[in-house]
Amino acid sequence: MWTDVQVTQRSHVVLGRPLALCQGHRLPTKPALHSNCHLREQNVQPCGCVCRIVRERLKKEVEKMASQFSGFRPGLVVLQVGDRDDSNLYISTKLKAAAEVGIEAKHIRLPNTTTQDEVLHSIMSVNENACVHGLIVQLPLDSANCIDTEFVTNAVSSQKDVDGLSCINAGKLSRGDLNDCFIPCTPNACMELIRQTGVFVAGKHAVVIGRSKIVGAPMHDLLLWNHATVTTCHSKTPDLPEQVGRADILVVGAGRAEMVRGEWVKEGAVVIDCGINHVPDETRPSGKRVVGDVHYSSASQRAGYITPVPGGVGPMTVAMLMEVFILFYFILFIYVFIFVLLFSLIRFYSFTFEHYILLFFIKFK
Repeated sequence: MWTDVQVTQRSHVVLGRPLALCQGHRLPTKPALHSNCHLREQNVQPCGCVCRIVRERLKKEVEKMASQFSGFRPGLVVLQVGDRDDSNLYISTKLKAAAEVGIEAKHIRLPNTTTQDEVLHSIMSVNENACVHGLIVQLPLDSANCIDTEFVTNAVSSQKDVDGLSCINAGKLSRGDLNDCFIPCTPNACMELIRQTGVFVAGKHAVVIGRSKIVGAPMHDLLLWNHATVTTCHSKTPDLPEQVGRADILVVGAGRAEMVRGEWVKEGAVVIDCGINHVPDETRPSGKRVVGDVHYSSASQRAGYITPVPGGVGPMTVAMLMEVFILFYFILFIYVFIFVLLFSLIRFYSFTFEHYILLFFIKFK
């Protein structure tokens, strides 16, 4: 018999593959449920129905906007350099999710002999293309030539930087302008997963392990501006177990397989594992398996809520990318509608004014 789980439902954040924030010590240990469940209010329910509802809702929103302006459709470009297998997998997931909700997504793959100037030229072309509303530069840049990643990401127009990696969006996030910037999708996904638990971030002690520009640093900023007391740990932190033991909310993105041990985790903590690592496993046909940065089996015995790997943060990241992009597109749609309306009114009143002036001169001629 499944155990009831008390969480608040946020059904709009799930797309595609079922994902989970599993309540560690209260759920049964059946593997299928641990890796493929969605916590809903009062009961653990299969996620397939919720996923279909979300996809249909987003699809209807896009169709509604397209019906208002014929041919007006969200355009997304994913720019890749090289041919890394992991990047190909991530991109295919994004393209599939985009197609399901009616986003016109295009994949531009440049060879691994591409120079920095050639990458910048491609970015400038997309920036100037009015039919493209969002641009993702897939990292890492797999090129035989030296390319400055930060220089490349900053070349993306801040108005199309849906990944939130440019210095403009990062700067706005760091100073708390959350409503005036794109937020990186993985930290945004982590925040949404935390909200699903019903745990209030305000007043909690949060610990972030890792300080990357993609996960750790923006995660710190998001938690801080949601009123948590935040500690960031990294490779030079001497007392990592002690810091982890204080965390009501723990977000890990260090890139080291199962580095956080279960005995470090505070009883009842919310644990968000952003890690994706491959470790040897002779029982698998591939000879390896995917694990996170948290030792799941031991941490799940102490954590109140914990994300599995795979099936937790990864799918939610793609979901949040689609949500953010469609929200931006909707705002753009509203701006275009207002502009067209104002332009029509100006033309109407301008014509009326000219008409009265003409009548005035005719009358007194």
